[in-house]
Amino acid sequence: MIKQYHIGGLHTRVCEARNPSGTIVYIHGLGESGLCFERLIADDRLQRWTHIVPDLPGYGKSPWPDNPVTPEDLSDLLAQWLNEQGIRNSIIIGHSMGGVIGMIVCERHPKCAGAFINIEGNVSYDDCTISRTITATGPEEFISHGKENLLNKIYQGGFRDRTLRTYYASLMMCDPRTLYFNSKELVEISKSEEIPRRLGRLEVPTVYLLGSPRGTGAYSRSLLDAAGVKWMAIEDCGHWPFIDQQDTFIDIMLGYLNNDF
Repeated sequence: MIKQYHIGGLHTRVCEARNPSGTIVYIHGLGESGLCFERLIADDRLQRWTHIVPDLPGYGKSPWPDNPVTPEDLSDLLAQWLNEQGIRNSIIIGHSMGGVIGMIVCERHPKCAGAFINIEGNVSYDDCTISRTITATGPEEFISHGKENLLNKIYQGGFRDRTLRTYYASLMMCDPRTLYFNSKELVEISKSEEIPRRLGRLEVPTVYLLGSPRGTGAYSRSLLDAAGVKWMAIEDCGHWPFIDQQDTFIDIMLGYLNNDF
């Protein structure tokens, strides 16, 4: 059963196991919220683990920050938040932008992470789909009417792609300043192509899961290969493989949760 709390300044979804095998912490993507993970964490096959899903500052039901927060600051905030909750050595699952933040958590706060599952996290500029659209305008223009235009585009896309329907619901709640600022940060770090090398140097067990054929593309995969990052494609999927193919995704996820990293 999913319960929702306001914990340490963040709106948080919690699905608690009675005798947990461990704790899984989920980090959502750009414009997203923990809403995207609700069906996944409620699945009976994952009931042996406690699931913690915070909405990042400026996203979902969490308060909007006075000033936008960088991915590095978000990683520090999450690590402090986890320490305050007494959560150590958890499985970190990051999706999209959450994959970048999860990587930084593993780099800067390795005691927080026992393992890392990166789902469709940014690797190269090719992966900057939404962030590229957002940063095509200036911040004032996006805040005044750019977000509304993006919402209309996502709404229309939801008629063809059900993953965008959940995304639309989360995007409506997102702080436009935070959305623009984090988009700019994502574009810059993706253009640098430093992410695969950093993933390859992580000390915690790491795997990169992608959706095929509509997810992470050939160029980003080649960068992962060059950096020695273990990855796996989930077929007939896009950017949200845990929604597109939930049963297959859980089968793969269970393999890693049972120490198959």
